[in-house]
Order: sequence, then structure tokens, then C-alpha cells
Amino acid sequence: MSDLYSFSAHTAKGDNVELKHYQGRVLLIVNTASKCGFTPQYDGLEQLQQTFHERGFDVLAFPCNQFGKQEPGSEEQIIEFCSMNFNTTFPLFAKIDVNGGATHPLYAWLKQQAPGILGIGAIKWNFTKFLIDSDGNVVKRYGSNTTPAAISNDIEALL
Repeated sequence: MSDLYSFSAHTAKGDNVELKHYQGRVLLIVNTASKCGFTPQYDGLEQLQQTFHERGFDVLAFPCNQFGKQEPGSEEQIIEFCSMNFNTTFPLFAKIDVNGGATHPLYAWLKQQAPGILGIGAIKWNFTKFLIDSDGNVVKRYGSNTTPAAISNDIEALL
């Protein structure tokens, strides 16, 4: 697969979504977890969604249980957790693997487009973020420690 829009993924509710649905929009793709020290970043992600959605931006959240088993729940439990604790409105996808032999093809592509420090492609932890421009290009990769608020100016520059 050669570009973002050639991928599809299942939502947490089980619907298959072709990412070409987001063509022309700026995206922040994030691997998330409900029981992680970085979980409070859901608040910041929702703030970005609220601030920039009408201007052509979306957060796409991909829960992952590969780091300390910090996303153990079912898709239904994840939806409920995000809704009740963070009032999330951005798209929440089904749990995926972001590393290893069962890596979701989208994440294999993202890691190829924006390897981490020293060219290491592996995702190091929950809440790694990929900023995508409106043409589907990976602009930047951010580590878990980068808060959503710190990405705001980069999003603004792409809108």
C-alpha cells in the first residue's frame, strides 16, 4: 500500500472504514490505552478535535494492548470508558497491534513513513502520535511525552 488512503480499519463498533473517507483532512493518528499514565491525554486529544474539527481536522484513535497490557477491555468497554471519562467525539477504532507480526498494515506504513529516533520504526509506548497533512503525507511523529496541546501549532500550520 502506497498511501494513507489505500488503508481501511474497523471502528470500535465493528464498521469497516476506508481511510479515503478522511481525504483532504489533517489527521492525528494515535495509539491509545485506557490504563496508562498517558491516558489523561484523551482530554487534550478531545480539545484538539473540538478546536480544529470544523476546519478539517480529526483525531483517529487506535487502542492497543501491547504495552503493559494497559488496554485490556473489549471495544464496548473502551467506548464506554472514553465517553464517560473524556466525552470523546473523535473516531475510535478497534484494538490493533502496532508492533510485531500482527501489526496493522496502517501502522506498518506509518512507521515506514516516519521512523522513530535513530531510525527505529517500532512504536515505543502508548500515545505515540502521527500528524498527517491534508494530502495524506506523514508530516511528523511525536512520542508519548508530547502532549496534544504541544502539537496544536503544527496542526494550525497545516489547516
